[in-house]
Amino acid sequence: MVINVIGLSLALIVTSKIKSSNILRTVFFMPNLIGGLILGFIWQFIFIKVFGAIGDLTGIEAFNGWLSTTDTGFWGLIILTSWQMAGYIMIIYIAYLQAVPEDLIEAAKIDGANSFQRFRHITFPLVAPAFTVSLFLTLSHSFKIYDQNLSLTNGAPYNSTEMVAMNIVKSAFTENDMAYAQAKAVIFFVIVAVVSLTQVYFNKKREVEL
Repeated sequence: MVINVIGLSLALIVTSKIKSSNILRTVFFMPNLIGGLILGFIWQFIFIKVFGAIGDLTGIEAFNGWLSTTDTGFWGLIILTSWQMAGYIMIIYIAYLQAVPEDLIEAAKIDGANSFQRFRHITFPLVAPAFTVSLFLTLSHSFKIYDQNLSLTNGAPYNSTEMVAMNIVKSAFTENDMAYAQAKAVIFFVIVAVVSLTQVYFNKKREVEL
């Protein structure tokens, strides 16, 4: 959900009438072109070195040891994933935002609707299919994330940031229990399929209601 909110916000920014919109599209999309392992190491440097330096300068302990505590370690993974995926989701929303008829927006302006009302009653219902697609992609991606998890935290501290995909790989190659890992993988596939298809079903019904 966080990625979808950020992606839609970025799409609204770059589809507004600003001169640097094309440059912004490139900048926002670029993190998606970087491999997950590299992104993990980049953000590991930011969380440990940069945040540590800020903490030393300001005296705010919250900046120190960002990835070493169970309270903030998982949030580091969320920040990394959101930064990587938001630009990709932005492209999907841009395609639908550009298809919104301008005459509807102009008619709403003439009727006195403000920008929030136009977004709520005209723009968002018309981009609802993009929300269904984007939520499906982000939800399925969040389940199977592995390379970012490996390079950023490797499941630390105390396996509090260990995602399911990493747990399955550890069962197979670290504990050398292939049968157990395969059973986990099958159950994991079924859960992801059920959750994803259920989400698509209910969002499709909501699109019709909108």
